[in-house]
Amino acid sequence: MSPEKKFIPVMLTPFNLKAQVDLDVVSQLIDFYLAAGVKGLFANCLSSEMYSISEDERLALTRHIVRYVDGRVPVVATGSFGLTLEDKADFTKRIYNTGVNAVILITGHYANVDDPDEVLIRNFSRMFQLTDNIPLGLYECPAPYKRILSPEVFKTVLESKRIIYHKDTSIDPQKVKAKLEIAQSVNSRRFEFYDAHSPNAVTSLRAGARGMSSIAGNFYPEILVWMCDHAADPSFREEAEWLQSELSAVDPLIHVAYPMSAKYFLRKRGLPVRTISRTHPLELTIEQKATLDQIYERFLGWCDRLGIDPVRPDAVTNLSTAYPDPPI
Repeated sequence: MSPEKKFIPVMLTPFNLKAQVDLDVVSQLIDFYLAAGVKGLFANCLSSEMYSISEDERLALTRHIVRYVDGRVPVVATGSFGLTLEDKADFTKRIYNTGVNAVILITGHYANVDDPDEVLIRNFSRMFQLTDNIPLGLYECPAPYKRILSPEVFKTVLESKRIIYHKDTSIDPQKVKAKLEIAQSVNSRRFEFYDAHSPNAVTSLRAGARGMSSIAGNFYPEILVWMCDHAADPSFREEAEWLQSELSAVDPLIHVAYPMSAKYFLRKRGLPVRTISRTHPLELTIEQKATLDQIYERFLGWCDRLGIDPVRPDAVTNLSTAYPDPPI
């Protein structure tokens, strides 16, 4: 695996006042991510509220993101939607045709919660057959249920040579290290491993993960970019471990009422992201807003100590007028 470390945010979906996907704000959000230094984007994911938008919206949103990014960074997107394996394969092909670099399969979509791993492996194998040579990835998404891959399953799917991307949510650093050892033994140059759990950042990055892909990037992507750039550098060991303690302390708090919490935080940072969510219909409480306000001040302190200039949305070049799209 390459020594270069990358932060890949799991993209939010901004909505307008009618709770429709707001593509202009999507474009501004992309500009914000890129200005923060991210090296890829995960579109149509759980943070994007993928289960609360229609099939047409998933495709149109992903197509817009790919078009707007215009090759500046790789884009991946979830494709495993449909009742049958044939349906999932069909949607995988359709979303791949939007121009994404790889299509991500949700592990919980390929076996029921009480099914043995043999069922999961058999369904993955069939999915590989149905999707030609489309580059694929895996995501241990918390919904519909979190299916953590065992070392045996992980090794089997990597040996298929079809999986080039993995977003891990096992949380346990020992399980992460075990998977990284398997990845290194299989020796696939194209494969990239991303940890979704911010409290694991230092451990995973030093153990060989290609990068991080956590929801924290929807609050302060610059901080996660700094961590990916410096965690494995011995000369920044003390600062990286200090930052890790800070990120670990606030991580449970930013998960409360997510993704509404992230939309509130980004609005506080100056982005025109409305606090409208299809998955969290309730408004944030006064206490929740106060907690996020405190985390915002803490974030500014991190930037000051690490010499990071927080991205100012009003200073980011917006190209949305050059990429007009009809409303979704």
